[in-house]
Amino acid sequence: MRKEECYELGYVSKTHALDGEIAVILDVDYPEDYIDLESVFIEMKGDLVPYFVETSFFNNDKFILKLEDIDTVEDAAKLKSKILFLPLSVLPKLENDQFYFHEVIGYSVTDDAYGELGDVSDVYKPSSQAIMTLYHQGKEVMIPMTEEIIQTVNHEEKKMQVKLPEGLIELYLES
Repeated sequence: MRKEECYELGYVSKTHALDGEIAVILDVDYPEDYIDLESVFIEMKGDLVPYFVETSFFNNDKFILKLEDIDTVEDAAKLKSKILFLPLSVLPKLENDQFYFHEVIGYSVTDDAYGELGDVSDVYKPSSQAIMTLYHQGKEVMIPMTEEIIQTVNHEEKKMQVKLPEGLIELYLES
């Protein structure tokens, strides 16, 4: 499986118990959708390695996985900070204007006041607020991905209509 065919599910934060369980911080909107995982991919030295899931459960706000062939706390410790991936094909289907970040890369972005701004070149989620980047008049522009800013998303035409806060574009064009 290639990384381009997958999405990040989360990362291993620490070991859990003594039998090789790992605590995973999920980077998804609906963690409960992932309770019945059969397998995951873990990035090891640049490659995605498949692991079968023996058990999974929630312990308070942590998602706990027991992976096949990871049977000791020492085995589990080797996975600390590793990123878990799942194939794009298992993403739950979304409705209407909802989208996954990877889906809108390449979409054309148009603003009510400024007209066509450019195509989404990347999406970052450095904290709780996701940000899309695009190039407008040769300058990189970062746009917060909020419900107030994103007005509509047309998946068929690969277009996104936004309403930017006053002065946002000028901040980037002046520098």
